[in-house]
Amino acid sequence: MARRQRPAREEPGTGQQGGQQGGRRRPKAKPGSRRGSRAPVSAAVTASGRKVDAETRREAILDAALAVFAEHGYEAARLDDMAARAGVAKGTLYLYFKDKEALFEALVRGAVSPIMGRLGEAAAAPGMTVASVLELFFAMFQKEVLGTRRKLVLRLVISEGPRFPALAEFYYREVVSQGLKMMRNVARHGVATGELSSEALARFPQLIVAPLLLATIWDGLFSKIDPLDVPGLLRAHRELLLGFSARSAP
Repeated sequence: MARRQRPAREEPGTGQQGGQQGGRRRPKAKPGSRRGSRAPVSAAVTASGRKVDAETRREAILDAALAVFAEHGYEAARLDDMAARAGVAKGTLYLYFKDKEALFEALVRGAVSPIMGRLGEAAAAPGMTVASVLELFFAMFQKEVLGTRRKLVLRLVISEGPRFPALAEFYYREVVSQGLKMMRNVARHGVATGELSSEALARFPQLIVAPLLLATIWDGLFSKIDPLDVPGLLRAHRELLLGFSARSAP
């Protein structure tokens, strides 16, 4: 009895029969050919798109971290909550920040560095006076710190610093020491030019920033009970620091 012949096997995904009847296979594209590589313009656009997305995601994580820190404090703040609020997986958060401390440090640098840079440029400008620098400093603090979520970072340091000395040390190194050095130099310049009659502000530049801390604490504790006239407070403080010379300043 004759054996029935099986049909030729079909090659997967080709719809063609194997063997000589299946035809020749297409040769692989050579490296560098049009088919084997993308155009340089497309690659540049893709790379640029990834960079923009990464920066946007990083900012979203920082915004979420600030909100969680402000609500729960440093110790109780959880990376899981930050990731969830930012809309990313917890593993994604670790691609940007190795731990909670690194997140906090990034928040401080992002909140303060632009302000310190602008103030430093103004203090070093030719023809600078103590009155003009103080006026700029107080106005900038009121607008860029008290008027924004940056004040939450300062509140966090004030409330959590005693329990987490590393946070306080970092904030002192990155912010406080630089600000005091800047104000000390401004005061020394004022003494040298005769604008200030005493070296007290050069010796104790903390006197300059004291009402800024008061305004920050008051805003968080008593603003709904007894709102503070911050512009009036800073004007009065400026007059006290400069004496009668501030009244003749423009």
